[in-house]
Amino acid sequence: MVVKNNKKKVNRKDDILSALAIMLEGKPGQRITTAKLAAEVGVSEAALYRHFPSKARMFEGLIDFTETTIFSHINVIKEQQKDTFVRIEHIVHFLLGFSEQNPGITRILSGDALVGENERLQLRIEHVFSKLETQIKQTLRERPISDGQKFEMDEGILANLLLAYIEGRMAQFVRSQFKQKPTLHFKSQWIFFYKQLTQS
Repeated sequence: MVVKNNKKKVNRKDDILSALAIMLEGKPGQRITTAKLAAEVGVSEAALYRHFPSKARMFEGLIDFTETTIFSHINVIKEQQKDTFVRIEHIVHFLLGFSEQNPGITRILSGDALVGENERLQLRIEHVFSKLETQIKQTLRERPISDGQKFEMDEGILANLLLAYIEGRMAQFVRSQFKQKPTLHFKSQWIFFYKQLTQS
């Protein structure tokens, strides 16, 4: 009996987070209220707070999902691909594709959905991007293992540049109200990045 109740509770939590993610796919800049979210889920605001003590915790639930999804997929890429440049290409393309498929979550990653929300949410997003930059830097530093060569430029600088590109594409996606897809022109832009990286 207890197991069944817990299962229902978890499913309701998932329902709330799914509804929040869908609502965030609306017009960028639009603030989500708990009243609107409760109406979307089909429960009372009091019911929302039985599952999450605050709206900030709901956002944190989506951030947790995002962080787990992103880094587990990056680990798969690193296991499957051994060449440094192929790894980086796949990681960057995956992040842009994830953004494109999850516009609501991209609003969180870009900070658009967090305006006026609890400050700790911005810190969580900073942490996610910091971990991403570290992952990219580490991947670049492993280049001597794949082809015996090392970058002349500091890998941290290169990782920061690639992350700025990723964040920029996400920001353009949100600013264009999801019209300018993050993966648009990726193949051509990657050719440019590849040439620059091999000469760096």
